[in-house]
Amino acid sequence: MASWVLSECGLKPLPHIFPRPRTGINPSKARFLHSKKSLTDLKLPSVKCSGDFSRDKNWGLKVSAPLRVAPLEGEDEEERINGVNGIGNNKGVEEEEGSEFDPGAPPPFKLADIRAAIPKHCWVKDPWKSMSYVVRDVVVVFALAAAAAYLNNWVVWPLYWAAQGTMFWALFVLGHDCGHGSFSNDHKLNSVVGHLLHSSILVPYHGWRISHRTHHQNHGHVENDESWHPLSEKIYRTLDSATRFLRFKIPFPLLAYPFYLWSRSPGKTGSHFEPNSDLFVPSERKDVITSTVCWTAMAALLVGLSFVMGPMQLLKLYGVPYWIFVMWLDLVTYLHHHGHEDKLPWYRGKVGVT
Repeated sequence: MASWVLSECGLKPLPHIFPRPRTGINPSKARFLHSKKSLTDLKLPSVKCSGDFSRDKNWGLKVSAPLRVAPLEGEDEEERINGVNGIGNNKGVEEEEGSEFDPGAPPPFKLADIRAAIPKHCWVKDPWKSMSYVVRDVVVVFALAAAAAYLNNWVVWPLYWAAQGTMFWALFVLGHDCGHGSFSNDHKLNSVVGHLLHSSILVPYHGWRISHRTHHQNHGHVENDESWHPLSEKIYRTLDSATRFLRFKIPFPLLAYPFYLWSRSPGKTGSHFEPNSDLFVPSERKDVITSTVCWTAMAALLVGLSFVMGPMQLLKLYGVPYWIFVMWLDLVTYLHHHGHEDKLPWYRGKVGVT
């Protein structure tokens, strides 16, 4: 029908999407873009002139207006955020009108929007490439330890502790990817590599993996989140003075991770090592036992090494780097889950970790 009207006017049909005129008009104000009317219903108004030659002449162009126009280069992301493309964020309009920020409001996007924004090649899991990172990091760990033991100099030891603690953190990150399934599509490979990496730095792989999954599923929830969540006033008042001091006074929170693995967060019971903990469902208990056995084997190996090389040498080679790694883990995790006090919506953490 629209093509027939255009042909009657002697005009060529309009393309489905044509360039936006650079007039500086705010697209969010163009309400006709979201009109539910059909093409034929959207017509320009008629204009009548009073001259003799045009008396009672209807100069209105009976052509259809486009449902939307093509965006200028670089404006796609801005419009997506502002809601022009149908995602529905009215934040800018609300702030202009002086309304208060609502941290509990629904997110202005869907999970599908986030997935669509990630390049396709990022979804490809290459186990060979993943294993190359493991080999590289393990080689660096042993090379650093060998160099420090050979030099055995108090000028070198602090440099070694900083470097090796960071490499322990790198091993944790690789095991973290195994726990998320992003290391490879092979569940068994993820489990084996995850156990080797995490057990080497005294982390129970499956116990941590399951509680970490719970954390992602309930991020920021005061009751259901597993870690790094706000304490309710009721739980805070039940804490003794020593626990309050160690939990909220720097640098003690940076050393909390091993204690969290053993006893979880305040107000929660159980342990990452206990298969009957309420952290886990019955079908996960075998996995927890496996990880606890691997952790125990690593702890026994460290005890044996202390007899072979002496406890002081083991402390310098493994003990101090371990605590540097713990500080890295707690610091990075804290920064991931906290920020400026103003205007932090509840979904910020979930988007950040995504």
